[in-house]
Amino acid sequence: MIPWVYEFHWTAFHIIFLTVFGTVGLIVATTMLMVFNRSKTAKQTGRVEAIQWHSDFHDLPSGMRTCRHEFSGDVQHRTCNNEFRCESCSVHLAFVSMKGEPVSPLLLQNNVLGFSMPHDRYYHRGHAWVKKDPDGNCLVGLDDFGTRLVGTIESMELPEIGKKIHLNGIGWTIHTLGVKLRILSPLEGEVIAHGTEKDRWLMKIRPSDPQNATVHLLRETEIRPWIMREMERLQFSFATSGAGITLADGGELIPDFHKHFPNADWDGVLGQMFLEA
Repeated sequence: MIPWVYEFHWTAFHIIFLTVFGTVGLIVATTMLMVFNRSKTAKQTGRVEAIQWHSDFHDLPSGMRTCRHEFSGDVQHRTCNNEFRCESCSVHLAFVSMKGEPVSPLLLQNNVLGFSMPHDRYYHRGHAWVKKDPDGNCLVGLDDFGTRLVGTIESMELPEIGKKIHLNGIGWTIHTLGVKLRILSPLEGEVIAHGTEKDRWLMKIRPSDPQNATVHLLRETEIRPWIMREMERLQFSFATSGAGITLADGGELIPDFHKHFPNADWDGVLGQMFLEA
């Protein structure tokens, strides 16, 4: 079959076989080279995290992909299929064009089921908050719901100053309860500063697209229904792990609830709540 094998003879069969074999080999080699080049380009441009989020998003149960317009009461039921990218969603744009003036801040509540959720911030589904700074940059932190979920943080890893972070990619990582947890980035942009515990924010981001930087984030009247859904999801995640009830009377999270469930599947619970598929 092979030319350099002893007693090989060229025949029509051998020529056809070697031609087909060589063609297949060339196709395989070309495909591998293309995959390598695409992977390299994706890594350099940040597409790896976008591809990962695309996969993770579509693996999420439909209950974790509720459209924001269901929270605001615009529709009775709708599931988002656009990876929470409202700026490119025709349905979102249509509802925005039909709405009038924004809700007065005086009608909004900063306290939602016992959680501090200031109305001057925007909220990502992965429990990061964003607040616009007067200089056009954005402050980023972990919202009160997420803060109480993770409990005492053992260590935290923030991206270096100057690093480009990608929307729905890894914003930062937290080590808690024996779990390494990634927090999704609520913005696309460059890290220009780190906060301190006193500041109450973790990073300052220079957004890549300042005009549309927060379009996809929850705000105003969407916050309370969203947190109510999150409490239901938390209940369900504990129920499936056999941990039992997590709410105090009145629907609020019981104080220091981690201490009540030392044997809970924290990897699974936190993974569900922070949108890890």
